[in-house]
Amino acid sequence: MTQLKPGVVHGAAYKQLVAACKAGGYALPAVNIVGTNSLNAVLEAAAKNKSDVVIQLSNGGAEFYAGKGFPDSFDAKVLGAVSAAQHVHLLAEHYGVCVVLHTDHANKKLVPWVEALIDHGAHYFKEHGKPLFSSHMIDLSEEDIEYNLSESARILKRLAPLGMSIEIELGVTGGEEDGVGSDEIDNDKLYTQPEDCLKAWDMLSPIGHFSLAASFGNVHGVYKPGNVQLRPEILKNSQALVQKTHGTAANPLDLVFHGGSGSEKEKIEESLTYGVFKMNIDTDTQFAFAHDVGKFVFENDKAFKHQIDPDTGAPYKKLYDPRKWLRLGEEGMVTRLDEAFADLKSAGKSLACGSCEGKKVSCG
Repeated sequence: MTQLKPGVVHGAAYKQLVAACKAGGYALPAVNIVGTNSLNAVLEAAAKNKSDVVIQLSNGGAEFYAGKGFPDSFDAKVLGAVSAAQHVHLLAEHYGVCVVLHTDHANKKLVPWVEALIDHGAHYFKEHGKPLFSSHMIDLSEEDIEYNLSESARILKRLAPLGMSIEIELGVTGGEEDGVGSDEIDNDKLYTQPEDCLKAWDMLSPIGHFSLAASFGNVHGVYKPGNVQLRPEILKNSQALVQKTHGTAANPLDLVFHGGSGSEKEKIEESLTYGVFKMNIDTDTQFAFAHDVGKFVFENDKAFKHQIDPDTGAPYKKLYDPRKWLRLGEEGMVTRLDEAFADLKSAGKSLACGSCEGKKVSCG
């Protein structure tokens, strides 16, 4: 089995990781983070489950990471993402797992954000011989397909020389996340056409590596059962068309499952057979973090109203200390990710070589 050095993967190592997922019939959770607590919880959960993982930031998550009091919103989005990436580069290898470092949805108005991150990535590459991120997403699914693919191709031409990948979207993921998307989507746009996936293959594969979020009814967030109709067979048909047209091996497209929170487990399992290597999860992990913090606050409400008990005089410092309740949030997030690693069948399948965990040595 291919083994990789623990830490952030890129270039050939990233493609080897994707290939291993598809060949093994499993996928990696792609978890949106907003600060060190959620970031460290993802690393902890991946190490606990002996699974590789995708850590990603939306533009809003990156801005929050830099601090909501940062004087310039755009700079916060850029520098927050850069800061988070440096955090992952420093710690990931010591957790002993491989990490795909990624930025999530960036629609047309956010392309300048991605371009600025590529500038930082090029500078990082010049200094360290590796990119800052593994990949970036350009989500132009709201635009016409010709613009979507031509602009994606332009960006990929910048990424490929740095050993980076691009993720694109065809069709539209329903719902809204960090200012990208809408609940008002025509139903037919929630389902990608296989012919469009073939167009993406024809235009992008000669340039560099790309992954594809092909919509098959996906929706951001969690909705009442029955409101979301997932049709994974769209992924199967898209793979078959590319394979037939170009004579490739089975499942040539590297597919991404957006809107994973709240999805039916049998639909998740079916999608894994069609070349899905990555499933986004955000809403469920947000709730898991908040649930355990909220439970503690409700059970110890006096400690969040008084430094000292007004009746007994007992100090509450050990309860309102942020390290106490933030840690509970991290533990709640880890528990939810245990479920995600099991659902996606990635637990115990890390490609990180055990002999070099936390050590600066070369692996194959």
